[in-house]
Amino acid sequence: MFMPRLKSVRLFDPLLLARQGSVPRPVVRGLFLSALTPRKPRALEGLAPRVPFPIRFKSVSASSALRQGMTEHNDSGIEQIQLLDGFQDSYGGVTVEMKEHMDADVFAPLLRASISSWKQQGKQGVWIKLPIEYSHLVDIIVKEGFRYHHAEPNYLMLVRWLPKTLDTLPMNASHRVGVGAFVLNDKRELLVVQEHSGFFQGTGVWKLPTGVVNEGEDICDAVVREVKEETGVDTKFVEVLCFRQSHKSFFTKSDLLFLCVLQPESSAIDKQNVEIEAARVNCTLA
Repeated sequence: MFMPRLKSVRLFDPLLLARQGSVPRPVVRGLFLSALTPRKPRALEGLAPRVPFPIRFKSVSASSALRQGMTEHNDSGIEQIQLLDGFQDSYGGVTVEMKEHMDADVFAPLLRASISSWKQQGKQGVWIKLPIEYSHLVDIIVKEGFRYHHAEPNYLMLVRWLPKTLDTLPMNASHRVGVGAFVLNDKRELLVVQEHSGFFQGTGVWKLPTGVVNEGEDICDAVVREVKEETGVDTKFVEVLCFRQSHKSFFTKSDLLFLCVLQPESSAIDKQNVEIEAARVNCTLA
């Protein structure tokens, strides 16, 4: 004899324990809706500490999570817990790119369930790329054990190492790359500048044009660009003369400066007024 169909809707936030090999075993925390399906009386005995229904995991986007809620049932009555949508990287990790707005109360249980699923799958590093417009989710992510990795003008990258082993996630970029220009004309005159700001501001010191290499820019292109921006002189890259390394020069980052030899292709000087106090060819070299 079967018991009458019993329906209940309640907040469910204990540890979810697997009942059989086909059911995911990791801990899943969150607020889920549970429902009991018809069972024989004996089948209901001793089920209090166990999950009353089999669970499968399903990845979803933010928009579908908002439309469908945290859980759904398929045709066989198996409850599916929805997860954050991510893709696997080449090192056994997962990357999640948040591309749609999600409320904090929806995101928090999705993240917890996703972490449990990734652990069960043996994933290692988890990367969450969070656009700046979704910064309201930062606190939730940090409370789940994530840390800042790096930030760009339009996003923040957070990471977490899941296994209880040595964290081998790569650190953020450790160096800034700069260039200096050694521009010598046919008269063996050297192009030099005085700066409005920086270490030599107001000292009257003449120095070589310098600057920072942009993301994705080659050193040879960067040094030609910097000379053009600061002095208006067109040049051609010849070679790298030398380089030097320094530490803690830009916040906690190290610095690599490549001094490059350039050949001038114009002589008229049109200095940049924002950064450069003066520019000229100076001191004939022997």
